[in-house]
Amino acid sequence: MEPYEYTEVELPFIEQLKSYGYTYIEGSRLDEERKTRASIVLEDRLASSIKKLNPWIADYNVQKVVKQLVAIQSEDLWHANRIMFDWLFGQGISIAQDLGTGKKNQTVHLFDFNDVKNNEFLAVNQISYENANGTIRPDIVIYINGLPLVLIECKSPKLKWDKQLIEGVRQFDRYQETNEKIFWYNQILIVTSRDRARAGTILARPQHYGLWKDSYPLTIDEVGSERAQDILVAGMFRKEAILDIMRNFIVYDGKVKKLSRYQQYRAVNKGIDRIMSNDKPSLRGGVVWHTQGSGKSLTMVYMAMKLRRMAELENPMLVIVTDRQDLDDQITKTFQNCGFSNPTQATSVANLKQQLSKGAGATIMTLIQKFQGKEDEDEEEAFPIVSTADNIIVMTDESHRSQYKGLAMNMRKTMPNATFIGFTGTPIDKKTRSTTGKFGSYIDKYTIEQAVEDGATVPIHYESRLPKVHVKGDSLDEIFNRVFFEYDEETREKIKQKHVNEALVLTAPERMDEIALDIVQHYESHILVNGYKAQVVAVSRAAAVEYKRLIDQYAAGQFETAVIFSARQNDVKELRDHHITKEQEKELIERFKKPLSEDKLAMLIVCDKLLTGFDAPIEQVMYLDKPIREHNLLQAIARTNRRYDNNKTYGLIVDYFGVSRFLDQALEIFSSNDIKGALQSIDEELPRLEQRHRAALRFFDGLKKSQREESILRLKEEDVRADFDIAYKRFAESMDKVMPSPKAERFVPDLKHVGMIRQLAKSRFSVDDGLDISECGEKVRQLVHNHLHSQGIEVRDPVSILDASFKEEIENNELPETKAAQIEHAIKREISIRMEEDEVFYTSLKHKVEELLERLKERQSDIYEFLDRMYDVREELVKKAEGKTKSGLSPEQEPYYNKLKELFEDEKEDNELKNLSIEVHKFIEDNVSPIRDWTSKTDFKRSLNANLKILLLKKKMSIGDASMLVGYFTALAENQYG
Repeated sequence: MEPYEYTEVELPFIEQLKSYGYTYIEGSRLDEERKTRASIVLEDRLASSIKKLNPWIADYNVQKVVKQLVAIQSEDLWHANRIMFDWLFGQGISIAQDLGTGKKNQTVHLFDFNDVKNNEFLAVNQISYENANGTIRPDIVIYINGLPLVLIECKSPKLKWDKQLIEGVRQFDRYQETNEKIFWYNQILIVTSRDRARAGTILARPQHYGLWKDSYPLTIDEVGSERAQDILVAGMFRKEAILDIMRNFIVYDGKVKKLSRYQQYRAVNKGIDRIMSNDKPSLRGGVVWHTQGSGKSLTMVYMAMKLRRMAELENPMLVIVTDRQDLDDQITKTFQNCGFSNPTQATSVANLKQQLSKGAGATIMTLIQKFQGKEDEDEEEAFPIVSTADNIIVMTDESHRSQYKGLAMNMRKTMPNATFIGFTGTPIDKKTRSTTGKFGSYIDKYTIEQAVEDGATVPIHYESRLPKVHVKGDSLDEIFNRVFFEYDEETREKIKQKHVNEALVLTAPERMDEIALDIVQHYESHILVNGYKAQVVAVSRAAAVEYKRLIDQYAAGQFETAVIFSARQNDVKELRDHHITKEQEKELIERFKKPLSEDKLAMLIVCDKLLTGFDAPIEQVMYLDKPIREHNLLQAIARTNRRYDNNKTYGLIVDYFGVSRFLDQALEIFSSNDIKGALQSIDEELPRLEQRHRAALRFFDGLKKSQREESILRLKEEDVRADFDIAYKRFAESMDKVMPSPKAERFVPDLKHVGMIRQLAKSRFSVDDGLDISECGEKVRQLVHNHLHSQGIEVRDPVSILDASFKEEIENNELPETKAAQIEHAIKREISIRMEEDEVFYTSLKHKVEELLERLKERQSDIYEFLDRMYDVREELVKKAEGKTKSGLSPEQEPYYNKLKELFEDEKEDNELKNLSIEVHKFIEDNVSPIRDWTSKTDFKRSLNANLKILLLKKKMSIGDASMLVGYFTALAENQYG
């Protein structure tokens, strides 16, 4: 391990854990009490904890529980982890035992959640776990009551910042491939380099690891540090916090194991603290304002899970209220997917009254519209008091929309002592309609800017398209006066007030035709190429239908569109043709959420529906041609801010109406800090584009564009090339945001040039990822790709060093330095790719190349001598690849011989080593060839290793040499026969 990684990351992590009362043990010391180095669970400590927490349990039952936890039966890792979670933090484990009233099932407590001091917390570093696949040695493992629940991977701060998280996750992947059993028990994975720290769960990719930026309830002063790792440890790993998180803030949602984000954990605990510390129901409630897209539904699930477990609340009734059927279905589905027990949807007013009368333990999902007096009346008749219990918690989703009318009054009257908590992404702060006035003060805030900064959502960019297509008010007046010239001025004014409105302006045929064409052109050049989808918002249902006709006409079958709106009985034929059932609407939404490669439905055209409470992360752009105001506007634009993949770095609002003035009005409702960053004009990206443009070009300072070879040589060193890669991708990302605006035009020549140099450098220096700029957007890739062709440069993969045309490829370079750099990188790449085939041979060649480079650097040889010697090395590689061996053995036998020769050249005769190589290779081949998937059969590999070890020991080797060779030869066998 790198010393810096230990002193700057691992040690501070351990010291902070010790300060919270953890016991620290070095991994090697723990080996003394483990049964074998294969042991994952600390069985003696687990048994001791079970006995301590369950004084009634018999010893034979203790061992039965330990055995159940150690020898789980499951089809795969995912299911094993889920079963284990349920045993540890869900339904639990029960054991049949007679406690004096006959033999009955008794629940076994594995943790004391009420008094955390009754649990044993161990921090163990550098502990080795061995099995037939090899050995893994995690940096830190946290054991609670003998179970390894947390793995921590420490990365050196010297490692490039953008590689730290990725390398940490890759390390977890390698651990899983070698010894997946430790992941049966795992609840949290941490990757940290002290200044960067993130938390994830099993099978998560790097982009799904989350920050933990709040040490709640500790202050920064109490933590004593603002470094990311120190805050994460303070927030997550205090004893009471870590058990709380594992029990109440982890859910299995479909095939994804989700760990709470810090703002969700904070909001739930602040809300519960308020409930528990106030006697009056009116003081117990409040508002959780978490911006759109930051996971409010899951926050409600976490709160419900923890409330249900609060003994003081005596199994409370939970009522989840929304104001739209699709939201009710969505949140019910979220609760069900997360394993929440028995959430039931109220089907009618009468059914709601019946469900509310069930009392403690019920979880009821309902529309607020069902709090009406009678089925056929709106909301005026009083709803009867159903329950006066004070352990009813009502959670209302998007509470800004529906809590200001008689329905809300009915809801509060029917449960007069209930606690009401409002969840919203866009609260209202007007005197007449205040969210906090109805629910109480804010419990927690998580603003738009915070969500973007954390990567929970993507920023939303705003582009006005008004100058080209907006109908000016003066021209409308002129047209009107000409058409109605027969009428006197007073009559004309009355007609205008009654019939000439925004809808008439917006649906002028010429204007709609021009906008439809603009939408198609913008979508094709800006969004479709990147694989994302769009919404079009029209002023009316008739306008939505017309936009579909026009867009389909101009799209010419490149993508599909669909209209979704609410049907009415007296609709005209043009609208009736687009009426769909609820099931058809759901099917369209599911199609829209699929990748474009799977489903060509790329654009939904709406007027009111799907503007709120609709999550489709693949949507990147909303084309707005409708006046939308206040919170409805903020909610609508947030349809584009969901994270989808690493390439979706922003959402986009294209404004044909001029909603920016309404946005300004909407923002006046809130404090500037809360709404800061709601929309960013594309113009705001220009200064960043300027900076990123300069950062990418500085690598070629002093060179003309015509000096192509010299520019490529600037990127010879891997670390320089990596820095340039980051600068280039940022430049390209900003260009992706600004194009096709004319404001990006002056940067295009430089983007083409540096993109070409980047591709040529990757090809010359054998970086085999082709034209990999997918992070930057497809249109940037096409721009660079077309430029390469226009320059007569063939876009192709690097030529392999084994290729017959390799030497010709090298000689195409003008400068000897470029030739040397290209052959050096090609040889290094070939060696790294083939290292596992014959580590001894390829390591010796690697040392030879390093020695030649050192001689060149010290000027003990010139560039031409260096080239000659490197061609000699290449010749050795070619012969090796062709199966020509120095030893005279077969290509498959020689790697065994090379290793034996390295170890015993001075002790054993060459013929003896060759014969042993032949024997070992034949033994392995005979054993593994008949079994197709032998590498995945643990028992078989264990037997193979044991028999191979016996074979080697019979040749009078030491146990140490034999053990080492078994591991080496098994790895060779996997390479040859895997």
